[in-house]
Amino acid sequence: MARLFGTNGVRGVVNTELTVEMAVRLGKAIGTFFKERVAIASDTRNSGSMIKSAVASGLMSVGVDVVDLGMTPTPSMQYFVGTHDMNGGVMITASHNPPQFNGIKCVDATGRELTRKDEETIESIYSDGAECVEWNDVGVMTYDASATESYVNAVIEHVDTDAIRNADLTVIVDCANGAAFASAPLLLNRLGVRAITLNANPQGDAPGRPSEPTEDNLSDLISLVRSTKADLGIAHDGDADRAVFVDGDGNFVSGDKSLSIMARYISTKKKGLTVTPVSSSLMVETVVKKNGGTIMYTAVGSPAVAKAMFDNNAVFGGEENGGLIFPEHQLCRDGAMAAAKMLECIVKNGKLSKQSADLPEYNIEKRKIDCPSGSKDALLKFLTNVGDNIKKDTTDGLKMIYEDGWVLVRPSGTEPKFRIYSESKDKDVARQRADETEAKARKFLSSK
Repeated sequence: MARLFGTNGVRGVVNTELTVEMAVRLGKAIGTFFKERVAIASDTRNSGSMIKSAVASGLMSVGVDVVDLGMTPTPSMQYFVGTHDMNGGVMITASHNPPQFNGIKCVDATGRELTRKDEETIESIYSDGAECVEWNDVGVMTYDASATESYVNAVIEHVDTDAIRNADLTVIVDCANGAAFASAPLLLNRLGVRAITLNANPQGDAPGRPSEPTEDNLSDLISLVRSTKADLGIAHDGDADRAVFVDGDGNFVSGDKSLSIMARYISTKKKGLTVTPVSSSLMVETVVKKNGGTIMYTAVGSPAVAKAMFDNNAVFGGEENGGLIFPEHQLCRDGAMAAAKMLECIVKNGKLSKQSADLPEYNIEKRKIDCPSGSKDALLKFLTNVGDNIKKDTTDGLKMIYEDGWVLVRPSGTEPKFRIYSESKDKDVARQRADETEAKARKFLSSK
């Protein structure tokens, strides 16, 4: 049985790997698994309507009623599913991948992403083939345009709106021409923030910038924050389940730092467990433990983090890529909630630049190299057998732990890439270990 689901759903190049035929067949498998009622939504990618229609057709062909939410952020779809009488939800998105990609992501009746076991069940149904129902039992489609507004209203309930409104903030928000176009301006308006938008028109070929909110892709946001003397810059990815930040001085704040700042803020208010993947910086653990909290590490990916948070009643969790999870709202990474909570954080604790400067200093190198999917396991096995005297953690990929830092190598779950992370308090040490690991990986791949 072939594996279809990666770290965050099924993804592929449209009409090459992710075809209409595949989408219909997968829709039938998803519908057979969920039964009865399923919500479906998409981000702004050009192929979104085509893939969504195909999946919806598959769902209805096996007797499932479909509620189409239109274009809305992934966490908005998740909130709708979790607060309505739905058996599950499907999001058509490839998140940060280039515009030629699209994807199919599933959530359960609570709005949480499916477990790997559930994904395997769908893959098994897909492999065996799902049976269509009789003509008079096919599902029907209805439309509900309320998802985005209900979601934004729910976010607002979990922050100190009066404090934010009274702070007279100016914010620049970069929507990446993605699903945030529907939620980000509305959220900032409801919070009484003066908002200036970038890339807020829903164009799926991302003419403004690539969907991934990296520092290199956010030059316009950084420039505008500086020229307007805004208090904060916010950037979303394509489906708006993540948010990254630019401080009021126009400096990009890394995902590790924003995660640490938020973990520190939450842990001063709620003593308890913070959950984060093995790829996160040690600064997260440092600030949480300093405030009397505890830390748990998981495999990379929001489903693993959310499950561990649910199982262990965590107070906060998140990833180093801008995916923050606030369990009081919902157990999924949430771009709007992250943006609103960061606004509250700077109102309560001061400028983001100062909060960033107050973090413990760690230096991390993040790289990715091309690696065919068929070579990922072999490369990981090769690297695992190197350096027998190093403490190793195989929670996800291979993490080699040193007294002054760590190196993590793991295959990407969404791209034909292999990721390398190296962290140390000493920048040169972090870079040297990354160089050595990358050289070993490239040499192995070139021999294949």
